[in-house]
Amino acid sequence: MFANYLIGLREGLEASLVVCILVAYLVKTDRRDALRPVWIGIGVAVALALGFGCALEFGSQELTFEAQEALGGSLSLIAVGLVTWMVFWMRRTARHLKAELHGRLDAALQMGTGALVATAFLAVGREGLETALFVWTSVRAAGDGSPRPVVGAGLGLATAVFLGWLFYRGALRINLGKFFTWTGGMLVVVAAGVLAYGFHDLQEADWLPGLTYKAFDITGTIPPDSWYGTLLKGVFNFQPDPTVLQVTVWLLYLVPTLALFLAPVGFASGKGKVKGPDEQGSQPSKASQA
Repeated sequence: MFANYLIGLREGLEASLVVCILVAYLVKTDRRDALRPVWIGIGVAVALALGFGCALEFGSQELTFEAQEALGGSLSLIAVGLVTWMVFWMRRTARHLKAELHGRLDAALQMGTGALVATAFLAVGREGLETALFVWTSVRAAGDGSPRPVVGAGLGLATAVFLGWLFYRGALRINLGKFFTWTGGMLVVVAAGVLAYGFHDLQEADWLPGLTYKAFDITGTIPPDSWYGTLLKGVFNFQPDPTVLQVTVWLLYLVPTLALFLAPVGFASGKGKVKGPDEQGSQPSKASQA
């Protein structure tokens, strides 16, 4: 549940910040007439993400066991690749996100309504599709049949929306550099578990060998149905009897990725801090400087 809460919070807050920045900029520049197409684009993006998640869930139920495992394993690998790219990209560009979005919105305002819808759709849609895919793979990896993973993701998204509202109202100042570093690091750990489980799925689908070669088996020490076994499974996708391939993939991904992600990237103190969208300097902000 915690892992999915983290996914919902991390991805949802990105989308919430994007929405806040777009809406606040239009309000500040007295372009409230452009709010409707922006909200339409956001609504279409949310609907697409929900539809994508439903298609993954209900479409996979019609497949054979081997096909389900092959699909789940393949999508797990894709999800981990997307999330890894996302956490590195966001940490690198967090302090420039506001200016980048303003630039895109300025260009869209000159092009018309369709461009505004497309800009909002693309800005929010990417996070929505990534969230749907990663939550689906994480829920599938949990494999306990309980609604807790979905509830966790929903609570994370709800928290993100609330924080986004506080950000828009100017009641919250977020140091994006630190936030995305901490949550990104935890998400890399979660992604490592999803990746290992994805390879296990591919082994069960008979796409990869080694299903019977166990690295270790501590089910007697950490029973999967115990509360601590369930906790480790929910947070880290921990499996008490992983295959040699799973452990190898987990280590080869986690160690270099986490070390590279936590390496200094030039975020000096305060550089990653973003003020609420309603805060302005003493001089009127121009479109290119807001």
